[in-house]
Amino acid sequence: MTQSDEGLLAPGEPVDLDNCAREPIHIPGSIQRWGVLLAVTEPDLVVRHASANVDALLGRDVEDTVGATLDDVLGKVASDQLRHHLRTWGDLRARNPVVVTAQTPAGPVEMDAVLHRITSGPATLLVVELEAALGPRPFSFPNTYQAVRGAIEQLNHALTLDELYDVTAREVRALTGFDRVMIYRFDAEYNGEVVAEAKRDDLNSFFGLHYPSTDIPPQARALYEKNWVRLIADVSYVPVPLVPGLDEHTGLPLDLTHSVLRSVSPIHCEYLGNMGVAASMSISLLRGGRLWGLIACHHYSGPHNPPYGVRAAAEFLGSSLSLRLVARADERALEEQLAAAAALGHLLAASRDGDHALADALVGRPGTGAASALDLVPAQSVVVRAEGRVATAGETVDDVEALLAWVEASPDDVAVRTSLREQEPALADALPSVAGVLAVRLPDDQCVVWLRHEAVRNVDWGGDPHNKAIARREGDTVRLSPRKSFERWSEVVSGTSEPWTEQQVRSAGELRSRLLETLLVRNQWQLRTAQNVQRSLLPQHLPEIDGWSVRARYEPAAGGQVGGDWYDALELPGGRFAVVVGDVAGHGLGAAAAMGQLRNTLRGFLLRGDDPGQALRWVDHVARLTMPMDMATVVVAVVDAATGEVDVSVAGHPRPLLLDAVGGAALSDVAVDRPLGAGSGTPPVTRLTLEPGGGLVLYSDGLVDSRQTDLRAGLRRIVTLFERDDATTPVDIDEVMDACRDDASVDDLTLLVLCRDT
Repeated sequence: MTQSDEGLLAPGEPVDLDNCAREPIHIPGSIQRWGVLLAVTEPDLVVRHASANVDALLGRDVEDTVGATLDDVLGKVASDQLRHHLRTWGDLRARNPVVVTAQTPAGPVEMDAVLHRITSGPATLLVVELEAALGPRPFSFPNTYQAVRGAIEQLNHALTLDELYDVTAREVRALTGFDRVMIYRFDAEYNGEVVAEAKRDDLNSFFGLHYPSTDIPPQARALYEKNWVRLIADVSYVPVPLVPGLDEHTGLPLDLTHSVLRSVSPIHCEYLGNMGVAASMSISLLRGGRLWGLIACHHYSGPHNPPYGVRAAAEFLGSSLSLRLVARADERALEEQLAAAAALGHLLAASRDGDHALADALVGRPGTGAASALDLVPAQSVVVRAEGRVATAGETVDDVEALLAWVEASPDDVAVRTSLREQEPALADALPSVAGVLAVRLPDDQCVVWLRHEAVRNVDWGGDPHNKAIARREGDTVRLSPRKSFERWSEVVSGTSEPWTEQQVRSAGELRSRLLETLLVRNQWQLRTAQNVQRSLLPQHLPEIDGWSVRARYEPAAGGQVGGDWYDALELPGGRFAVVVGDVAGHGLGAAAAMGQLRNTLRGFLLRGDDPGQALRWVDHVARLTMPMDMATVVVAVVDAATGEVDVSVAGHPRPLLLDAVGGAALSDVAVDRPLGAGSGTPPVTRLTLEPGGGLVLYSDGLVDSRQTDLRAGLRRIVTLFERDDATTPVDIDEVMDACRDDASVDDLTLLVLCRDT
């Protein structure tokens, strides 16, 4: 048998510590001996595979079992119970276990049947795993919840992560009876740390110990993400083979990914045996479907087999902990995001102050309490080069020129390093006191760079994590086996800085994006040019159409920044006319220039006679080919002046307001496609009819979304502003602009109101 395409070992190939990361543990070809596995066809329930120990539980020879029906193997009562369950429930695993009364040589015996289906070539097989029916009966969700209700209450009252861990460890131990229960948390590289523990008093503590990622190889972690509970009732068990050993369709052993009896890696059993563990159970802790950690249970005094109901209750408790961990992590992430957003706002406000050099504004002026880049990303030092000036804050930097030369040569807009000694040895020589660098590059060799010192720390491992490397150095005569010593082994980790968190890297990237805008704003010539471009492209006069009125306003963002907003209104052939509001992402000359190109391109397609969807499709095509770095949102409405029918198409833009003939206002229910530059290629068109006295309001997001007003509140506000007690009285759009103006906003304000006369 050759290796699979995934590079896994062929079934039956010897496994040692050197190749265990390629062991195909989902197809071991065997099970643990505390239950029996039958794989049967449906709907006739003929046994195609059976574990060789079927005689121990059912008193039937395995050769006689394979090929027989479940009526013959379990008896008519048990097989009818299974048939009823299969007819009644679609999701089998959600309803496990099924209590069946099997016929044995000793008479009828109640057993737990755990069911799931697997793929076998073109067909599927029903896997029936039988084990002794122990624990409270009947087993049900209420029973599971009752078993852990007290623990759930304690979790609800836990105020810290440590309390969550401790409660879970204690309650799982009380529930399952294991000698030791640990909460095991992974880092980004899947090295583990014991962060909580409940144990027998006479056992030594594992709390605080670390374990290398190689203790749980990648394919084992992948299984933990699919099958949340794994029990080894007896570490010294002899695997029970399946008969026949290979699937007739695939030529491989059966896929036992979701099996509760699945045999485990002999390397892992040896590992546990070296620890003195006689039985083990693991419960997955997940975040977003990915493995975050484990509840690891160890038993030392002999085999230990908690009944299915207890295992399910423990799994339920683990899921509850996972949900709370995710909630706490999300709360912490939100707090970090809000703090970063506040620091970024202060920093950008300082950077827009034209009375001070940009470099000085970013490092913070000493003695003024002004914001500093060190408030955004904590570090020992920050170096800024901007507009030809270099400024620093924090501790003295050994060789600023070498640092700036390295940033200039870096290909990355945002460069992250945590160990200069390993990652950038030449720079480490120039900066001997620095271990970590976070740098953002700006145009014209400008940059912002944060520096961190080495963070020396002691890590306590559960045994020497370098066991495998030591064995290799000792030569071919040493077998690569799991380490035998798990005594506390301390290692000094040096040469690295505190890691840059995802939020800190995001904040640095966001600062870079916003500084690109600031640099444009600070260039007065470009600003004046952008303003001139903007004004020249807005219509000098709005068309006068019999029976209709069009009013529009545009204001640049507070502080005079020019963005990419525009409005347009033009008459079309055939008694039609079009109104448009658009918004190019960004500010300054580049956004204004992109706006001009998109505005004129859209005009051309509309004048050609295209409907709004066709016109936006072609403009998106042009933008992708000629303006790949730009993106814009647009709403287009083409109106039949005689009938009042309006075709509307929206590309990533806020939906228009629809004004009715009696004074009401509401967001229109139109479909919204992706923005120009990233469109779907087929923007939908929605047809509306404006009755006499009705109207349509197009606007940019600056009117409804700002730092001081969230989007929902902004939409409610603009709807309220356009509601009228008297439909014959037009809304004063200047009052609307005044009400929506926000001095803290960085977005333009654009408003266009189309009304059909009564």
